[in-house]
This record gives sequence, C-alpha cells and structure tokens, in this order.
Amino acid sequence: MSAERELAPLAPGVVRALNDKLYEKRKVAALEIEKLVREFVAQNNASQIKHVIQILSQEFALSQHPHSRKGGLIGLAACSIALGKDSGLYLKELIEPVLTCFNDADSRLRYYACEALYNIVKVARGSVLPHFNVLFDGLSKLAADPDPNVKSGSELLDRLLKDIVTESNQFDLVGFIPLLRERIYSNNQYARQFIISWILVLESVPDINLLDYLPEILDGLFQILGDNSKEIRKMCEVALGEFLKEIKKNPCSVKFAEMANILVIHCQAADDLIQLSAMCWMREFIQLAGRVMLPYSSGILTAVLPCLSYDDRKKNIKEVANVCNQSLMKLVIPEDDEMDEAKQWMTLPAEPTSEEALSKPEAASSGSLEVSGDSTFSSSSVFTITSSERIQVTLNLDGIVQVLDCHLHDTSIGMMTRIAVLKWLYHLYIKTPRKMFRHTDSLFPILLRTLSDESDEVILKDLEVLAEIASSPAGQTEGHGPSDSSDAQPGPLELHVPARAGQLSNSGTKGLECSPSTPTMNSYFYKFMINLLKRFSSERKLLEMRGAFIIRQLCLLLNAENIFHSMADILLREEDLKFASTMVHTLNTILLTSSELFQLRNQLKDLKTPESRNLFCCLYRSWCHNPVTTVSLCFLTQNYKHAYDLIQKFGDLEVTVDFLTEVDKLVQLIECPIFTYLRLQLLDVKNNPYLIKALYGLLMLLPQSSAFQLLSHRLQCVPNPELMQTADGTKPSGSFKRTSASNIDYTDLLQHFEKVQNKHLEARHQRAGRAEQLDRRVVL
Repeated sequence: MSAERELAPLAPGVVRALNDKLYEKRKVAALEIEKLVREFVAQNNASQIKHVIQILSQEFALSQHPHSRKGGLIGLAACSIALGKDSGLYLKELIEPVLTCFNDADSRLRYYACEALYNIVKVARGSVLPHFNVLFDGLSKLAADPDPNVKSGSELLDRLLKDIVTESNQFDLVGFIPLLRERIYSNNQYARQFIISWILVLESVPDINLLDYLPEILDGLFQILGDNSKEIRKMCEVALGEFLKEIKKNPCSVKFAEMANILVIHCQAADDLIQLSAMCWMREFIQLAGRVMLPYSSGILTAVLPCLSYDDRKKNIKEVANVCNQSLMKLVIPEDDEMDEAKQWMTLPAEPTSEEALSKPEAASSGSLEVSGDSTFSSSSVFTITSSERIQVTLNLDGIVQVLDCHLHDTSIGMMTRIAVLKWLYHLYIKTPRKMFRHTDSLFPILLRTLSDESDEVILKDLEVLAEIASSPAGQTEGHGPSDSSDAQPGPLELHVPARAGQLSNSGTKGLECSPSTPTMNSYFYKFMINLLKRFSSERKLLEMRGAFIIRQLCLLLNAENIFHSMADILLREEDLKFASTMVHTLNTILLTSSELFQLRNQLKDLKTPESRNLFCCLYRSWCHNPVTTVSLCFLTQNYKHAYDLIQKFGDLEVTVDFLTEVDKLVQLIECPIFTYLRLQLLDVKNNPYLIKALYGLLMLLPQSSAFQLLSHRLQCVPNPELMQTADGTKPSGSFKRTSASNIDYTDLLQHFEKVQNKHLEARHQRAGRAEQLDRRVVL
C-alpha cells in the first residue's frame, strides 16, 4: 500500500502497464497519463503535474529495469502532449531524463528516447530554445549511433529542431558557439556531417550572424574538409563557400586578423583540397583586408612560396599561390621604410586610417578576384574592432627576411620559389631600403652563393638584388655599424678610392665608387666586387660556365666602367697569379665581344677624356697578368706603337701552348666586326706603320697554322708594303699623334708589364718545382 501511495496519483493499473514489456500496454498507460495531466492542467494544479513528471522520471525513465525506462519515456511524452503550450514551464524536468536515456546500451531504448523527445519538442516548439545546447549535444552523439533505427529517429528530431531554429528569432548564438567549437573537432563522419548541416542551417538564417564567430570554427571546418567521405567534403566546401560569399559582401564586419594564422596553417596542409581552399581564402583576405594582413606576412610567405614550384598536378594551387604572393607584395609601400618603432602600434578608429586608405588602391588594383574595388571598401571596410584593441599594421620586416633567407638556404626548393624569394628581396630593397640594409650583412653570403644556381633565371634575379644593394643610396657605411664595413678594407685587396669620389660624397652624393665619373655606387659595391672575384677564384667551374654571363648582366644593371675599374684594381693585388691571368682573359673577352659594353669600348677606343685615359691605365696594369690580352687592349685603344713594343718583349717570355692559343684567338678577334676600324686603318700605311709592324710581330710568333694563314692573307692585302719602311726616328704624320695628347707614360706601363711577367715566370717555376718534388715522392 505504501508503494502505491508513493506513485499516486498514478493508478496501480497504469503503473503495471508502464512496466509491461509490451508496447501496446505501455501505450494505453500513456493515454491514461495524458488524460490525468489534462485534468491537472484544467485545475491549474502545477504541484500535481510536477509530481507526475517526477515519478515518471525518477521511478521509471531512470529505473534500472529496461521496460520501466521505456514506460517512463512514453509517459513523459504523454505529459508533454497533455501540457500543450504550458509544456515550456516543465521542459527541464521533461528533457533531462530523456537525454539520459540517449546513452543507454539498449538501442531500442535509445530509439524510444528519440521518439519521446521528438514529441516533447514538437509540442514545445520555440520554448525548447533555452535548452538548445543540451539537445544539440545529445543529438550530436546520436548522429554517430551504430543502429540505423536510432539514427533515423535522431534525423527526424534533428530536422524538427532545425525548423524551430529557422523560424525563431530568439536563438542564443553566443551560448551555442562554445559547444559548436568543441563538437566540430569530432573525427566521426556522421558527427561531422551533423555539425556541417547545422552550420549550413545557421548560416542561412538572416537573423543569425554566424560570420562574427567564424574565427571560432574556421579551423574545425578546414579539418572536416579533409574527411574521407566525398559527401562530407562536398558539404564542407559548400559551407566554406557560403562564408566566403558573405565575407565578400560584408568585409567591414570580418575579423581578418583573427583568422590569418588559421589560413596560414591550412595553406600548408598535405591534403590538396584543404590547401587549395585555404589558399583561395588567403587570396581573398589579402585583397580584401589589405595591410591588415601585413603582420602575418612571414607566415603567409612560409605557406605560399613552396607552392610556386608545384608541377601541373597542382596547377590550381600554384596559380592561386602566385596571386597571393603578388597581392601581398603590393601591400609593401615606401612609407614602411619611414615608420619608426613608436608608430608600429596604433589604435584603429571607426573611420579608416591613413594606413587603411593606402591599402585600398593596392588591393583594388589586383584584378585576380571578382570583387569590385568600390563595393569592397566602404568607410570602414578593412575590419571592425573595438577602440580599446590595438593591432600592428606595419611591416614585419624581420620575420619576412628570416623566411626569405631560410628559403634561399634550402637547396631542395624549386626554381620558381627561389625566383619569387629573390623578387621579394629586390622589392623590399626598392620599397624599404633603409630597413633592409640592416639585414644586408646576413643576406650577402647566401646571395653570393646563389650565383652558383643551375638556373639562369635565378642568377638574373640574384644579380638584380646584388646590383640594387651595390647601387642603393641607403647602402652607405654611415649608420650601419662596424659590421657593414667589415670588408671595406680587405687588406691586400683594398680599393684606392679616387679623391674626386670623396669630394662627391661630401657634397651630397653618397657613393664610394671606384670611378669618379659615375657617382652611383655605395660602400657595398666594392665589397660585392671583392667577394664576386673570391667566389670565381674558389669556384673555377662557376667562372668557366657562368663568369661571362654574370659579368655581362652586371654591366647592364650597374655601371660597366665601375665594374671593370674595380675588378682591375682588385686583380692588380691578386696573389693567385694564375687566377688573375684567367680572370683578365675573361674580362678582356667580355670587353671585346659583348654588345653590353659597346659604349665602354667606344670610350676606350678614343681616350679623349681624362676618365677614359685613367680607365685605360687601370685596366692595362691588371691586363699585364696576361700578355696577349694586354696587346688586344692596346689594339682596342689604338695604341699601336705600344702594342708593337709589347710584342717585341714577347721574345723574352716563355712561349707555351696556352700562350700560342691566346695569340691564335686574338687573330680570330681581329677578323671580327669589333676590329673593323683596325682593319680599315691598314689602308693608311703611312700613318699606321706600327699597326702593321705589330701584326707582323704576331705573325712571326705563330707557327704554321690556320691563324698564321689567316693573318698572313690579311697582311698581303695591305697596299704598297714598301711604304712600311720607316726610319727609327721618323714620326708618323697625320692622325697617329694621340700619344702626345694622352699624357700617358708608356715607358712606365712597359716597365710594369715586364715586372708582372717576371712575377708570373717565378710563379711558374715554383709550381714546376713543387710538381717535380711531388713526382719524386710518388716514385719513392
């Protein structure tokens, strides 16, 4: 009797029926409970209603006996139906025991729990929204249920709940986001499908602004995008696409900065779809947010640069990455070089700042996105942020340079990535030279090593960077500390700067150039020349394969006279005489044959100016390392008498096969278009006797070879050879009187030639002695 009193007002028959194993009997009991509760509702007897719900919950739904639990579930559903609109007053008591049954081991009981909750929610409608989180949590678990019936029941409940959320304007999005952020990282396919379906629903509701909370769930969305199920991947693509459309429509309300690092991570994903989608988002962010993305430049470059070397299998990713790279580069402006540390942090007001204004034309100028510049950028289009928050909007140059330097050191990266890195460095030196020169000492070695790259395109870009370093006014020693002048005084290779260069520097031109005629070089120029020659010396293959190519390109990028003047000055002090001879031969070949040096050849050809005569003397002293190149320089500058005097000295030299080979090449050069003027001067025998004598001297040096036949045939074409007979004291008349006007001490030059050749002779003897000693050791 006491048990019956405790379960009152439920009749004993109803209690027995609720505990019955047959569904039909439990259903009859539920109808009785519904009738009972309706009476209590009519009497407005809330205490009895609560008591009935408590009994059904504690004694049945949460019972240890499965049939009792089934009876409790159908009884609670009957209560909800009887309560009607008033069920909202008792939802907590009605829902909690049902949700507990979602975790039951019996699949049939989980199905009945779904059915009961469906009836409860169907009656309560919008009143269940305050309990949405617990309902969502329970449904997310059932979405992955292994039983198909349970899953089917949960889907019905899920659709009902979505309809309610869609119809209502009282959904608590703020309270729901933490749960969504937690559940979105589920690895179960069905749970992921459930999450994505809800995100799509919430995104479609006009009154729900899910975009504000996108940073909370974006990472999880990209992880779901890598699911093995094609259907889930497609759903996730759709969800991300909808968010991106919304971002394009309302960029002013997007928290770009909070999502930048998320995109950086997924732009490096191994999954192609994730990487492509993240890269597309990054492209939009850079072009929509503008300079807001600058603080994240190093991370963006880390993700984007490797993609530029992808092959055709990842062509789409490569193309989007290229747009990202170009758009990001456009955000760097000259003003970044002027911002001091005090301005690196600024409060962003509601209206656009000057920095934002600067970013608008940059972003709008990039035509890769289907976004109108007018519609994209409104009065506060970059982003909205509370006035108390502060965000860095200046260039993170240190981080960018570190990334670029790391990629240059990585020998495994592709050619297009290396080219992009060098383009970045060149762009930074153009836009922010003052700040970039703080990093030049650390970048300089790897830039020099890059000259050994296999790709001509890489070398060209590398030379552009080095040329900009060598010619930028920002690259002066002043203000860069001791490290910048570490190579300014390289011992035996120290450059003698002409007095006039110093005067130019003091008068406002900051160049420390070799030649006073072109004040465009800075303190790094000579350091570059020294290190370039050192590299050629240590890598003879580089000199042989790419030396001429590198020097010719430098002559286009920098002043050719400065290059030859400085290299000649350095080689004059070169201790490795064999290398000096090889390098002089290379420079001479470039000087005589390269179209890039046409102007310099004309300057040397006439020697009309003090600068050209100074250059000739400088080149001559270094050219003395190679006797044949010295003669060719005299031919180029029309110093025929001196050429003849030099050839007379050849009798005292050691004539080797290499020497004769170079004479052979000189004869071939004389037949080239560059020496057309020289061949025409052979018609004027009277005024050019020493030219003919010099050529005959070369002829006498040559053995009976094709070069001998070629030169001999040329000299046979000289008219009236009898006119060559000239007394020793006779002065040639006419045009050949430039020696008296040039103020060049040819006697001193000839003595210097003899001195240098003696050094070479001693060096050859020493090398031969060492080789002989080595042979003896081998024999012993």
